[in-house]
Amino acid sequence: MSYIALYRRFRPKNFEEVIGQNHIVKTLKNQIEMDRISHAYLFCGTRGTGKTSTAKIFAKLLNCKQPINNEPCEKCEMCVSFNENRNFNILEIDAASNNSVEDVRNIREEVKYPPTDGKYKVYIIDEVHMLSIGAFNALLKTLEEPPSYVIFILATTDPHKIPVTILSRCQRFDFKRINSEDMVNTIKKYMLDENVVIEDKALYYIAKISDGAMRDALSIVDQCISFYYGEEITLDKVLEIVGAVDDEVFFRFLDAIMNFDTVALLNIIDEITEDGRDINYFVLDFIVHIRNILVCIIGGNDESISTEKMIRLKEQSQKRDKGYFIKLIEDFSNIQSSLKYAFDEKIVFEVLCIKICSAVLDNDIEDVKEKIKYLEKKIDERPVMEITTKLDDKKPKEEKKLREIAVSSDIQTAIDNYNIFANRFQEPESTFIKNCQFKSLEDSFIYLVGKKVFVSRLEGKKIEIEEVLFELFNKQYNVRIITEDDYNEEYKKIVSTDNKVSVNNDKNSNIGIENFKNSFPIEILEID
Repeated sequence: MSYIALYRRFRPKNFEEVIGQNHIVKTLKNQIEMDRISHAYLFCGTRGTGKTSTAKIFAKLLNCKQPINNEPCEKCEMCVSFNENRNFNILEIDAASNNSVEDVRNIREEVKYPPTDGKYKVYIIDEVHMLSIGAFNALLKTLEEPPSYVIFILATTDPHKIPVTILSRCQRFDFKRINSEDMVNTIKKYMLDENVVIEDKALYYIAKISDGAMRDALSIVDQCISFYYGEEITLDKVLEIVGAVDDEVFFRFLDAIMNFDTVALLNIIDEITEDGRDINYFVLDFIVHIRNILVCIIGGNDESISTEKMIRLKEQSQKRDKGYFIKLIEDFSNIQSSLKYAFDEKIVFEVLCIKICSAVLDNDIEDVKEKIKYLEKKIDERPVMEITTKLDDKKPKEEKKLREIAVSSDIQTAIDNYNIFANRFQEPESTFIKNCQFKSLEDSFIYLVGKKVFVSRLEGKKIEIEEVLFELFNKQYNVRIITEDDYNEEYKKIVSTDNKVSVNNDKNSNIGIENFKNSFPIEILEID
């Protein structure tokens, strides 16, 4: 006999084996016990949560001749024939491949005939949201008023795609994601039957990445057993199989982001891709890592995190405030969405990470604040002697008095070559200057204009800026460092003054001539 996958072999055969759906199991059992069985059901939920399995168990129980405590007996002819896939009272239809009007018309023709053996004819339509609009319309009347011996069970992962007219004719049951604890305990029992040794850390990680889907979890376990046949399955081996990474890399990756270290960031991305790791898994796990840091900040506790890891998380959480980590989760959630449609996941991931690392590129005030805090810290860490020496070097020299003063053409030259000027500075000044620009007015000043957050950091750098300008253009510039709002006010004043002068000259032209005449004796004017 050919090998049967674990998720098929351990498919629940009765309600007791259904995991994590007690609210649905209890309701269905009560309906049978009180004989309040509906003619149509809608089972909704994510993949691998037991929708189809529950539908089959319910159908088998409805036709079981000798049920025991509202469970199939597994001994009568109806149960045996169902388990051997030869029961004609229970029909499973895949709507993904049978979604036309003609397929639904065949169902309408079949329901006219009662079951030859058993009480009910049960139609299980899987992935029902895949039916065409015409097929849904053809199903409406039959679904609303089927014969008394017919029951429809519709299963779907996307209930919002089903027409309201269909939804209103069904009893809806929402299947929950299976929690990690239930999933781990169940897989442990299965592994005892399989004589497979698997450590708890590996099981919990499988449960986490399965996102509440038991079928996904069993598929991963099946793959691990095949690859490491006869060996104990550890967390490292599971990480190797699914293309994930060890937690250590998340600490390094977050440190690189918080230190604005783009080179380290790209090296880590190279490292995980060269090891064949999946970038999507990496982003998902990194978001969970940041979530764990937020848990530390708010003083929460997560029993699934080891004590050693919790200590490291607390240390990392102290480097930034809560708002910064919340924004990181938002940024990487957006990255996760972008990767779905990426032509090259690695390139897109690198670009988006560089964008986050550069912070000020988006003029995002939160990112700008964090970068300024980081740069201030770097300034504080610089040796006092180094700062003093640099300040002494930048003191105005005596020869400054002999320098040629910059005129309007020189000011325009400096404006046109701003990039060359900005590149002469090192961090942190370079970041602030690159986010400003040179401008001029009708005076002898050259204005360094920018947002307040950058200008405030450059106010004490006037002499240093003038020295750099002299070195570049061999002219003495008079620099004013002001905000964009202040510059706009200065500009408005000049424009307003020019207009007033022009108007006054027109109005007073005649008065000026009279004043000129009165200033000379009449005899002089007559001689002329």
